[in-house]
Amino acid sequence: MKKITTSFLLLFYTIITSAQQNKLSPDSAAVYFEDIKTETKKHQNLWNKDLYGPILLVDPQTRELIANFADTAGVLKPQGKIFTGMLPTEMNVANTSVTWNGRDWAMIMLPLPSTYHDRINLFAHELFHVAQPSLQLKFMNVDNNHLDKKDGRVYLRLELEALIKTVQATNERDINNHLTNALSFRMYRQSLFSGSDTTENLLELNEGLAEYTGTVISNRTTAVAKQHFENDIRGFFSNPTFVRSFAYHTTPVYGYLLSKYKGNWIKQVSNRTNLTAFFINEFGISLSGDLMKFVSDISEDYNGTKIISEENEREEKTNKLIADYIDKFVTQPHFEITFEQMQVSFDPGNIMPLNEHGTVYPNMRIVDKWGILTVSNGALMAPNWDRIVVTIPKNSGTKKLNGDGWTLELNDGYSVIKNSNTGNFELEKIK
Repeated sequence: MKKITTSFLLLFYTIITSAQQNKLSPDSAAVYFEDIKTETKKHQNLWNKDLYGPILLVDPQTRELIANFADTAGVLKPQGKIFTGMLPTEMNVANTSVTWNGRDWAMIMLPLPSTYHDRINLFAHELFHVAQPSLQLKFMNVDNNHLDKKDGRVYLRLELEALIKTVQATNERDINNHLTNALSFRMYRQSLFSGSDTTENLLELNEGLAEYTGTVISNRTTAVAKQHFENDIRGFFSNPTFVRSFAYHTTPVYGYLLSKYKGNWIKQVSNRTNLTAFFINEFGISLSGDLMKFVSDISEDYNGTKIISEENEREEKTNKLIADYIDKFVTQPHFEITFEQMQVSFDPGNIMPLNEHGTVYPNMRIVDKWGILTVSNGALMAPNWDRIVVTIPKNSGTKKLNGDGWTLELNDGYSVIKNSNTGNFELEKIK
């Protein structure tokens, strides 16, 4: 996950598969901290900076903490080589960077990945986010809702299929051919959706660079790296949506390939870099003048027929789901909650854009001045992130409300009222 700070703090869940249990022994944690310390020092030339710093490992169920540094408030207590404590309930649990008790931390959810390289990759990704301000790189997380449209998904999948073949290729001619095709699918996709070149680039400069940093510091061998990229992309294809998670799988592969020719290219990147143009230029790629015909001619080399068939089927199901969500959160009476000073965590892998109405997030945890809202069956986030919509409450006149897949722990000074004009429920400050 990753951070935006304006009037709110946006936190991101990352999907991690592991056979481990959430419980982590202090001895194991100490070893893991030492591992990442060693690898970041070894790769400090990547950003001209050793990224090692404060890390919080958090059990999302119990909120228990294991850290490699003490906090300035004394919440964390020494236990051998590490520090332990409890995360306050007003803080969300996520893979992210967070400022807490006098330090900037990389927060990482347990369980950790079971393999050394994947674990280092995750640690380094989040440590990059902590270091971003010092690297003069902005936190830039934006939705790419066009990647929930059929054509957006089709040409992203084709691009990634071409990148898999690029990584697998063993001679210069095949590498250049597949890479040209990948960038052609990419350019054609961006030509179909106005502004998508900008929004995709913003997420890739944020999450893409973070994940590339993780892949470098993870120190995989060439064979292991190639298998990692393929497995990672194949797993990504099963995500319900690509809107906020695609950058984890594009920039790292282009960066890995470019590093074979240009060494530490990443030092040329700034907030103003357009990564698509940058990669085309650095690889010396020439694209066809008629991209529509070109991508049509080559798509079958990358499972085009199968991909289009699957995306046609998905589009039918998605249109029905969107209609159901609009009925649920827009047409029918609902409960609107306006934000004051919001922190939110969510899973970026299963969100559902509803065009001008906003985006449905199936799982969320929101902390604000009015209390804590936990969502397990969908909530509609307004387009400008100023309010959230859930179904009507099943109970009222209490400090703990609930509805269809949500609970609200209400703080003192707030109550829930029904607007007699709209039939919708709202929060009201008690004077």
